[in-house]
Amino acid sequence: MSYTIVALHYWAGAGHEFDALRPLLADGVQLLAPDLPGFGRQAAPLHFDYSVRAYADWVSDYLVQHQVNDFTLLGHSMGGKIALLLAARRPAGLRRLVLLSPSPPAGEPMIEKARATALAAFRNPEAAEKTFRTITNLPLSTAMHDEVIADNLRSSKAGWNAWLEHGSREDIAAELASLVVPCQLLVGAHDRAISPATQRRLTLPYLPAGSTCSEVPEAGHLLPLEAPEVVAATLTQE
Repeated sequence: MSYTIVALHYWAGAGHEFDALRPLLADGVQLLAPDLPGFGRQAAPLHFDYSVRAYADWVSDYLVQHQVNDFTLLGHSMGGKIALLLAARRPAGLRRLVLLSPSPPAGEPMIEKARATALAAFRNPEAAEKTFRTITNLPLSTAMHDEVIADNLRSSKAGWNAWLEHGSREDIAAELASLVVPCQLLVGAHDRAISPATQRRLTLPYLPAGSTCSEVPEAGHLLPLEAPEVVAATLTQE
């Protein structure tokens, strides 16, 4: 078996959230997990507008640069919405799409008070700790905890604000009519950020017929860290 998994991380995260998957994948499977512009250590290109469409363009260029031509697309939360749009464009060599608690395509439900609170939480260590407790349910190691907090605090102001004010609201639903690859949707049973019920109501209907939605018992929103074995097993299913 020889192919590539291209993994797109969550908002205020970074590509290394997928590192726990690497030892669980079969020999010959390559995992590419870039930091997306404005997060981790990835600076945004000049005039980058941080829209979901701009991110999909950036990942398309990344695929060309890395000569990816036989791959599975894995998207988590914000990265899931980007992955949805990219998959709908039918890039050459795409086998299938695996979505981990994705941001819903027609807009993520968020009350305005919560949005304002999140905007004000930029580079606030106490707020980052509170977010960590909200988006996780299973216990993580101290190293993983520290990594999640550091990624949150490393986010750029432009990337942070743009997702909350625009990207999470962006409606890409119409473009998903051209989505044809097999899709699997995985969500933590105790996800307090985007619940399983919300995923079934606002994401699953936009996926091709036959797409599956599975819950990971006891897990929260950070599936690659909380349940890497389940994610890896899903990726190995054909």
